[in-house]
Amino acid sequence: MSDPAREGAAGNVEYRVAHLHDRLAAEELGELGVRAEIRAGAIAVTGTVPSAQCRETLLRVVREELTGLTVHTDIVVAATTGPDHAEEL
Repeated sequence: MSDPAREGAAGNVEYRVAHLHDRLAAEELGELGVRAEIRAGAIAVTGTVPSAQCRETLLRVVREELTGLTVHTDIVVAATTGPDHAEEL
């Protein structure tokens, strides 16, 4: 037997995740390849960003869009500095 309240809540979560994707695509963050997926009743936000500032912006947007939901983030800042030593071949 299905629970209409649970189905409505699940639909609301799916709508909010879709809205997050739309917002990220509309802003400078759209090209990052960040993913937000519903997993076991929580939202998993994963990906790699080019800077710590970009990571902070992304996390702010996620907080704004998914307030009240359980969100797990795994956002990595890509290392953009050059190597500190020569590579030996």
